[in-house]
Amino acid sequence: MAEGLDDLKSAVGAVIAKVAELTPAVIRETIKRFRLIYPGVTDEEAESLALHFETQHDVTMNLGDVLEDNEFTPWLNSRKPDIDPYYWERYKRLLVEDRELSADVVRKLDQETDRILDHLEDPSRPGSWDRRGLVVGHVQSGKTTNYIGLISKAADAGYKLIVVIAGIHNNLRQQTQSRIDEGFIGRDSSRELSLSGQQNIGVGNYNSIRRPVTFTTSIKDFNKQTATAIGVPLQTLTEPAIFVVKKNAHTLKNLLEWLADNSARGLDTKLTESMLLIDDEADNASINIRHGKDEVSTINRRIRQLLQLCQRSCYVGFTATPFANIFIEPDTDNEMLQEDLFPRHFIVSLEPPSNYCGANRIFQQDSTSFIRHIEDNEDYLPLIHQIDWQVVGLPSSMIQALRAFVVACAIRLVRGHDQEHCSMLVNTSRFTDVQSQLRYEIQSVLERIQDSIRIYGDLPSDQALKDPEMLHLHRTWQCLYQQSCDWPALQTQLRNAAISIRVVEVNSRSTEPLDYSRYKNGLRVIAVGGYSLSRGLTLEGLLVSYFLRNSMMYDTLMQMARWFGYRDGYEDLCRVWMTEEAEGWYEHIAESIEELRVDFRTMAARGATPEEFGLKVRSHPDTLIVTARSKMGSGQRVTVNIGLANRFCETALLKRDQASLDMNRQAAIDLGTRLKMAGYPVSHAKKTNRGWLLESVPVNPVVEFIREFQNHPGSNLTDTASVRRYIAKRDRHELNKWDILFASVNRKDQLVDCSLGIRINCQTRTAGKKSDSNSLYITNKQRVASRGTEKIGTTSSKIERAEREFRESLKRFGYQNTTINYPDRIYRAVRDRPLLIVHLLRILPEPNGVEHGTPVVAWGISFPQTKICEETVQYYVNSQWWFENHREDLDEEEMGGDDVA
Repeated sequence: MAEGLDDLKSAVGAVIAKVAELTPAVIRETIKRFRLIYPGVTDEEAESLALHFETQHDVTMNLGDVLEDNEFTPWLNSRKPDIDPYYWERYKRLLVEDRELSADVVRKLDQETDRILDHLEDPSRPGSWDRRGLVVGHVQSGKTTNYIGLISKAADAGYKLIVVIAGIHNNLRQQTQSRIDEGFIGRDSSRELSLSGQQNIGVGNYNSIRRPVTFTTSIKDFNKQTATAIGVPLQTLTEPAIFVVKKNAHTLKNLLEWLADNSARGLDTKLTESMLLIDDEADNASINIRHGKDEVSTINRRIRQLLQLCQRSCYVGFTATPFANIFIEPDTDNEMLQEDLFPRHFIVSLEPPSNYCGANRIFQQDSTSFIRHIEDNEDYLPLIHQIDWQVVGLPSSMIQALRAFVVACAIRLVRGHDQEHCSMLVNTSRFTDVQSQLRYEIQSVLERIQDSIRIYGDLPSDQALKDPEMLHLHRTWQCLYQQSCDWPALQTQLRNAAISIRVVEVNSRSTEPLDYSRYKNGLRVIAVGGYSLSRGLTLEGLLVSYFLRNSMMYDTLMQMARWFGYRDGYEDLCRVWMTEEAEGWYEHIAESIEELRVDFRTMAARGATPEEFGLKVRSHPDTLIVTARSKMGSGQRVTVNIGLANRFCETALLKRDQASLDMNRQAAIDLGTRLKMAGYPVSHAKKTNRGWLLESVPVNPVVEFIREFQNHPGSNLTDTASVRRYIAKRDRHELNKWDILFASVNRKDQLVDCSLGIRINCQTRTAGKKSDSNSLYITNKQRVASRGTEKIGTTSSKIERAEREFRESLKRFGYQNTTINYPDRIYRAVRDRPLLIVHLLRILPEPNGVEHGTPVVAWGISFPQTKICEETVQYYVNSQWWFENHREDLDEEEMGGDDVA
């Protein structure tokens, strides 16, 4: 590296960050001017630096939407002339000069944090007040960056007490403390009470004249004795005091008692200092999950008490999976709105920068690029296993993933990323004993790979590939990375990439945190863990993930998805191994969350309040999952109000007994008979590429078909009584005319059925692995209809409009792929009539050789948007079925997040 290149990069970066209209020409002209000071920089290095800045500043970000209560009164703009932005200005410098965020992203972050601060209260306002809000981001999208910016601006505005309640694990609290040290405090808190003296870091390197008081460190959580020893009375604070504490009932109790003991007027009087409480991962452990009417969970009670201790307080929850926060007090709507932690004053939805790689990108658009399926785990590590499971080897898929990690690390070295972190995630069990065994097995395989590379890695390729392990690495490169790098260049870096890789456990028994900051030249690590890897913890430079978990709960799954985030310069190297069933759930969750975000944007545009959005979320079909989980083990019948407008529901889980299968087949035949009697014979149906379509048929035959259908008790959304009640409420208006598609494929070698008076070439589906003698899961992904089916019956002009608007929405996030997978929800949104899809399915033989000789009937309904006030319909959740089939989800939640030893 040329002398002065780093200094040139820093100087140019600081200048161009302030340029409003940045162009490639401006970047190069700025570099040219500064090269007079650093003449040792070559032309090639200068051009490489210019391309680096072009890529960096090409990243953009949009402002999100906000819902606010009707009594919101802005205050920040009028106070700005009197506010010294000391803390914010130095944090902004850190983001620009050290984190190298684009100018547009920093500007939008500035505006976003201003908006959130404005929805808090003016800390100089006298009297008693409190505010409750929620900030909703995306998994691994930069929520910590946002709330450190908010903390900085709150401190500038005059907030004196800042409490950050981090995750439920020590490693996440420590990671959060380290980031706050760097972004707000400006000192290495681990040295705060040591004899080695204080050390400026992060923002402290830009300005350290003023210093916040910190009562916690990156190595030590809150402790009464330590806090007292600091000797700073709260009532005399001239700079803000900050506490970064673990979300733990005992820790919160100690903090409460210490704050009360150190208040200005004793135990019976509230603190007068203004408090900002940041609740990170606010949907985890903070929520009052209770089975009894008057019970309050401990952590929830502690947070309430902490807020009640202050005369003036603001609570802001941050999360990427907000559903549980909206479900605070799930018994009645009125109680939901009165709950202390419900975000009744504001909800802000954050948009990620355009270089964010999230659920939509991975599971809706580019799944074939990222996802590899696990199909060989059962003999080595079953999805459901007990605490005493003995690991006696690794499945071939995990060994392939390990080789992929080694190869990807080498490619990053070829690209010059020699000082960047590289990580692999292995999340396959919630039991720490099993994780320890896995770590040992992975270490053994890794050492075998390392030994081969030491011996053969430096030989010519034709000789090196005579070694079996080197040949396996070569085949991994051919299969996964042939387009990313040529083999000769890759082989030269295999030794440097592989020899330094470490395998570590990340769980409650870990002896030291996974601290990337200690490895200035880059850490290459394989992290083996369970729940500790599932909440907030960032794995830097995550390249390969091996994910094998049995959960179907959307928030648990999304938080386990550590592979979301920013992968600039190496996104093409990222791979995720998971089961096909897990991929199906992620696809569903990604779609479901996007539906709620669309609802949020729509409601924000018309000025809706957080309360109205709360009621909207509570009527979303996925509330059936949330409610069933929250009530498992309660022994009560659960009633949920669901809205089906602009929703799709289908029978992906069927009863398996022959009587039910026969009754459902007869229901389809009876549907054909009723349609003929109504003047709409199936023989007159229009042939489409998806099957036979009848348009604008009356509603009664549809209702009778649903009534006769034998629904599985575990398929809550397709409960026939509930669906019929919903239709009955609207059958004189929007749901009085229907389109009906009898799905059929063009292939002639399929199972053929003519029982409806037309030739139907039955679709082929496999029985999911969870199927048994009582239940038939349609495919491992639990999907019946093919993508694109919901556009049948919609005009070409509406289809074109829906697809154009979707393409435009993708551009907001920097997605430029020419191949776009259009989600069916965009067609549902422009439908004029509901669509009933009748499926006659050939179910492929299962491993035991069973095959259904006649078609298996299933159905789906695509409900259009509503133009009148939406009415919900009651669903009765079969909580016993959920309890029996998803006990592991309940166990993991009840154990409070700790991995089981």
